[in-house]
Amino acid sequence: MTLKVLLHIVKTVSVIYAKRFSISRDEIWYLAKLQEELGELTAAHMKASRRGRAGSATPQELHAQMEDEAADLLAHLLLYADRNDLDLEKGIRRKWMAHLPKEVLDKHA
Repeated sequence: MTLKVLLHIVKTVSVIYAKRFSISRDEIWYLAKLQEELGELTAAHMKASRRGRAGSATPQELHAQMEDEAADLLAHLLLYADRNDLDLEKGIRRKWMAHLPKEVLDKHA
């Protein structure tokens, strides 16, 4: 799945969610949701690494919680980038891929 396909899916779900709960989304909402989701991922990580109260959750359940919260964070990052007209692929090429050797870049081009 490409980032564009994933963004389309995430935007569709986000519109449904916003309508269902009468949420008005603006630039601050998108940024605040990133912070909220990072907090939820942090809490899940703390539980899974036994640095927080995990209750009766199994290691598999705790791992699934981390996956779910990481997915939420990624989804909201895509929404934030879309709202602010940010090209994440271009940013990754510029910021990360510039450090790769040419032969690695050629292999994945």
